[in-house]
Amino acid sequence: MQRLLIVGCGDIGLRTAALLLGRYRLFGLLHDASRAAVLRARGIIPIPGDLDRPDTLRRLAGMADIVLHFAPPRISPYVGRIAAGGVQGPELCDVRTAGLLANLAKGKSLPRCLIYISTSGVYGDCAGASVAETRAIAPITGRARRRADAERRLRKWGHDSGVVVSILRVPGIYAAERLPIARLQARTPALIAVDDVHSNHIHADDLARIVVAAIRYAKRGRIYNASDDSHLKMGDYFDLVADRFGLARSSRIPRAAAANELPPGLLSFMSESRRLCNARMKRELRVRLAYPTVVEGLAAIKTGLATSSL
Repeated sequence: MQRLLIVGCGDIGLRTAALLLGRYRLFGLLHDASRAAVLRARGIIPIPGDLDRPDTLRRLAGMADIVLHFAPPRISPYVGRIAAGGVQGPELCDVRTAGLLANLAKGKSLPRCLIYISTSGVYGDCAGASVAETRAIAPITGRARRRADAERRLRKWGHDSGVVVSILRVPGIYAAERLPIARLQARTPALIAVDDVHSNHIHADDLARIVVAAIRYAKRGRIYNASDDSHLKMGDYFDLVADRFGLARSSRIPRAAAANELPPGLLSFMSESRRLCNARMKRELRVRLAYPTVVEGLAAIKTGLATSSL
């Protein structure tokens, strides 16, 4: 049985593991010992290690045939160079990925494939245009630039080592526990239609299925937009959630007023507009979405919540 290592055993990691259980021997990198029982209950063997301490990752060398890299980058005191714009600085480099790859490379054998979950934020603001994987990246935020750095490192490592590295560029993930309910309850405003941005979505269960499909079908060095078929503006998405769960819709404000009323983190999401094309994902990974749009996804979530409360 092939060995599969999950780096980043959060929500998506556990959902993916549930689909792979019995088909692979599952291992999970674990930096928080208190979660060991959670992983074991899901059929995952915990492997102690901390991505922020590369010296603790030595056990990963030669361990796995397949690596699923779901861990987000974080700011670390390392100076490097990213592909987008050649910007230099410690806040723009993903040393977690650098440390992981350095340790994987020490093994007598290398993984046959590595799947990385990145973000569609690497495209930057596309002014609402339809975006395929061939579009040049132009990340704006620090978090997107760090993801771009991780992508560059991974693709180069795959090219140099012969490991089949593929990247899933993921937009907003939603599930029962990942809805903007608190935002709606706090009455945080959205943008008026003329100023609003296009947003993209994927249900967490569909993303797990896409990962499984990528293990089997993804091509070497290939990038895939892991998005559903929804083409919504952000405010319309919030309205759909509000209507589905009986909450008041957000008020709408012009962009000129948003800087004074919205926190910087939320404002940054409202400054990038794009419509992801998922044709490559469907064609090459042979993915059939269980929830083609958020309409079906939200309906299933409400049904599931209602059933669980009985």
